[in-house]
Amino acid sequence: MAKLDSQTPKQDAFYMPAESGPHEAVGLIWPDNLETWRAKALPAQAAFVEVALQIAKTTPVYVYANASSLSSARAQLPEHIQVIVIENNDSWLRDTGCSFLINQEGKRRAVSWKFNAWGGHLAGMYSDWSKDDAVAKQLANCFDSDVYQAPFILEGGAIHVDGQGTCYTTEECLLHPSRNPELSKAQIEAYLKQYLNVDVVFWLPLGLYADEDTNGHIDNILHVVAPGEVVLTWCDDPSDPQYEISRLAERALNSHPDAQGRTITIRKITMPGPLFMSGEEADSFDAEPHESRYEGVRLAASYANFLITNQQIIFPLLDPKTDAQAAEVLQQAFPDYQVTGIKGGREILLGGGNIHCVTQQIPKAS
Repeated sequence: MAKLDSQTPKQDAFYMPAESGPHEAVGLIWPDNLETWRAKALPAQAAFVEVALQIAKTTPVYVYANASSLSSARAQLPEHIQVIVIENNDSWLRDTGCSFLINQEGKRRAVSWKFNAWGGHLAGMYSDWSKDDAVAKQLANCFDSDVYQAPFILEGGAIHVDGQGTCYTTEECLLHPSRNPELSKAQIEAYLKQYLNVDVVFWLPLGLYADEDTNGHIDNILHVVAPGEVVLTWCDDPSDPQYEISRLAERALNSHPDAQGRTITIRKITMPGPLFMSGEEADSFDAEPHESRYEGVRLAASYANFLITNQQIIFPLLDPKTDAQAAEVLQQAFPDYQVTGIKGGREILLGGGNIHCVTQQIPKAS
């Protein structure tokens, strides 16, 4: 693995492909942070196993674990899922891992973003994120990919791309004072264009309501279906704060064409709930949990937080009242894909994210 310091992906004609492209593998990090995961992390581990087994039906899966948790992960996962030691602070590989890039010849590289635990010492989720900040380059090395080091703070869940020159993000996250306060919106957009090799950026004003851990990641309110087409979290209750947030997002998506001149097609997916953390769940943390985890706190529940991988859509089951409707919307959006709901979706949600947040796809290289 070589560090690529003199050029940017755009200068070298490398770009981040759409998630719907072919995958060589998908990675996850084994959950063991007791400030994030309740009940000794055992329910979360069961949920991660469920996710890994489903992905593995069509795509090889790699699980990365701290050395101290290696035997636990190995004991709970089948032999065909590889377990590899990468030291980490927490299990959000979407945010701590590199973003993989390809070029027209099918060669693969990666970009490592600076990481500060979703806010650093101002608003971060934990005070020591040194292991997480080193995950990206280790992941790239696992797949023999040379690495560009981006010069600004970004989490992978804060961006979506269509592989044809368009990026989606939120102002709430990327312009938050705990990320890159020294950079203007125009400067951040210029970096996105260079390091993702895109030409157009859609800025949604806000992310999902109650997504305070990440300051409104795009992957909890929107997902790219195909170039020019997205799924958008929707709310029809005017008394719910998400009602206006979804409409602001819709207006942003309708405000200009994408990089190929297309008007964005929006598929609306009704949000679950609202859902809240129960007293039993709040009381089952073994370590002192983050201040955002307490009885009655609203959970950042969203069906947009799904994974696309080789002919599969894997989404969280969150609410019996809306799960079937969500599955129907996703099946209509992806008619040739198997759509599968994960029963452990709520358990991952209790940690602060969901299936898209805990996975990272590795696009195929020739």
